This record gives sequence, structure tokens and C-alpha cells, in this order.
Amino acid sequence: MLSNSSKYAIKAVLFLAIHSNNKRVMVKDISDPINVPQAYLAKLLQPLVKEELVSSVRGPKGGFYLNEENLNHSVIDIIRVIDGEEKLNSCMLSLEKCNEEKPCPLHNMLVVSRKNILNNLENRTIKELALAVEKGNAFLPL
Repeated sequence: MLSNSSKYAIKAVLFLAIHSNNKRVMVKDISDPINVPQAYLAKLLQPLVKEELVSSVRGPKGGFYLNEENLNHSVIDIIRVIDGEEKLNSCMLSLEKCNEEKPCPLHNMLVVSRKNILNNLENRTIKELALAVEKGNAFLPL
């Protein structure tokens, strides 16, 4: 349901939420702790900046950070920017014609779970996930 790119983007945004605290963080300082190649991470962060999910400043003292507005975005916003809406609604067996009228063998079994997951991702903010990590209620190797 989530591509590696979305997983990496979520980890990067959470890293920023926990470590930026109004200071700018360079890509090289994010990539090692979350185990994502620098060049790949830089490409993932570009559309997130464009869509104002992440803030950035260019130049020698530049870098990425999250402001209060960024922190209040939902997790699903990151996924939508990276993967698009189609990926979120795609068939679990990757069948192009799977839908309510013509369900794949897993469709009816997973439709309720998928809706619950999407609802949770829609209603959980970046700030809430970062707070869970900071309080020790969730784990993220950072």
C-alpha cells in the first residue's frame, strides 16, 4: 500500500519534526540516520517543499525544517504528494480492473481495513507521530 518512496519521505519528515526545532537540517544529516541515499532523499524532499509540507532555505546556511504549519499536515498528505491518490486506492494484488463491481479475491476481505488505515493516516498529524516517538510510545531509529 505504501511505496518505499513514501516510507522514506515519512521517515525524513518525522526526523525533521523531531530534530529541526526551528533550525535547518541538511540532507546529508538526515540520510544516514534514516538509511536513505542522499540524492534520493533530496529528490523526495523537493515535491514536499513545493507542496509546503516541508520548509527549506537555500544557500550555505540553508537546509530543511518544519514550521508549525508543516507539523499540522496529515501523514496522508505526504503519501499523496509522493505516490499520488492512485497508489492509495490500488488493488492489493495489483490488478488494474479490481473494483467494487469486479473485486479481486482479496478486495472484499481488505476493503474495511483499507478504509480504516486511510482514515487513520488522514486524521494523524506529523506533530502527533513525532510526539509519540519523543514520548517513547513509538519507535523510530533516529
